[in-house]
Amino acid sequence: MSVKCGFPVLALVMLAVAGVPSAQTVSLDYTQWRGANRDGSAASFSAPSSWPEMLTQRWRTEIGTGYATPLIVGNRIYVFSRQNEREVMTAVDAATGKQIWQAGYPIQFEMNKAASRHGPGPKSTPVFAGGKLFSIGMTGIVTAFDASSGKQLWQHPGSDLVPMYTTHSFSPVVDGGLVYFHLGGHNKGSLTALDVNTGAAKWSWDGDGPGYGSPIVVNLDGTRQIIALTQGKLVGLDAAAGILLWERPFVSANFTNSVTPILYGQTLIVSNGGPAVAVTVAKRNNQWVVEDAWENPDVPFRLSNAIVIGDTLYGLSTRNMGQYFAVDVKTGKTLWTSEPRQGGNAALVKAGDIFFSLEDDGELVVARGNRTAFELLRRYKVADTETWAQPTISGNRILVKDVTSLTLWTMN
Repeated sequence: MSVKCGFPVLALVMLAVAGVPSAQTVSLDYTQWRGANRDGSAASFSAPSSWPEMLTQRWRTEIGTGYATPLIVGNRIYVFSRQNEREVMTAVDAATGKQIWQAGYPIQFEMNKAASRHGPGPKSTPVFAGGKLFSIGMTGIVTAFDASSGKQLWQHPGSDLVPMYTTHSFSPVVDGGLVYFHLGGHNKGSLTALDVNTGAAKWSWDGDGPGYGSPIVVNLDGTRQIIALTQGKLVGLDAAAGILLWERPFVSANFTNSVTPILYGQTLIVSNGGPAVAVTVAKRNNQWVVEDAWENPDVPFRLSNAIVIGDTLYGLSTRNMGQYFAVDVKTGKTLWTSEPRQGGNAALVKAGDIFFSLEDDGELVVARGNRTAFELLRRYKVADTETWAQPTISGNRILVKDVTSLTLWTMN
């Protein structure tokens, strides 16, 4: 396979690759961070009989800075971005790229110099649920928009106290009539559940400051839980009541826990730039027990979220200027690592036994899940500027968000 000699950064793509049969009932909607299940799955995908040499550009529009994932709901695309001194939510016609509506608010803040390369954001992906869009901006402004019109339904103000490096990159999640945010700044803040209709706080947990990763909501041993990497912990909270069920210390050297936990059965997989770690969570004798299942120091990952296909974990390690890897999920054994210098960061999406990786230099890698070796299928150049956000697959469309623009690509 070819070796990349650059050192890219992070990406944002919205993908959809081959046509979907008309009888298929799979939803084409992509409504939140990492897809419907928050596990990096494509909304729908059918692999082409042969991969084209090049993708076809259908339209391109200037949309603003930031690397929130564009959402697709029906025939609309929703993008959260910054334009001049405003954070804005924009609804775009998926067929033409024309703006349908735009709404937003003024925003001013000073970026930490260590994070200035990545621009002024926003860096959190909104969530669509029940005809509403929920977002959090760089200073922690939380807003609910009506998705049909763009009308602001409710809003909570932000704060001068923001996380140290990339400010608010924690993407909200909706469950059971509640929308969850980690509010506050470095060393302070609370994981908060807000009523989706009114914005009223239903519960708040302030046991640790916010990390930069996004949570998942899952059932573990019959209990609905929100699982999150905070500043220095991996925690599980009762989703309805906000009660801490269990916690495990998980400290990053720079307090930059930034990945989304991955669920495999009763096992959670995380990393923070150190070893990849799997822990099992179970209830025994009415007590929650957290035990380490395995630890793998060969494949640390910090900003590039991994995916699971079958019994295999695939991702991009921070080692050797970026190496793709495969790990047996049950044992933690490294199955292979690719050649080095693949990239600084990448955003991965899985579709059947295929995975896509949008690298931060605007190159889209298509590979097959293979427990023996890195099986590269294609590389496509999809942007001329850096791409820093998570990809999405929907039907036959590939949406790529680069530094300031949104582009629709298709396979034909």
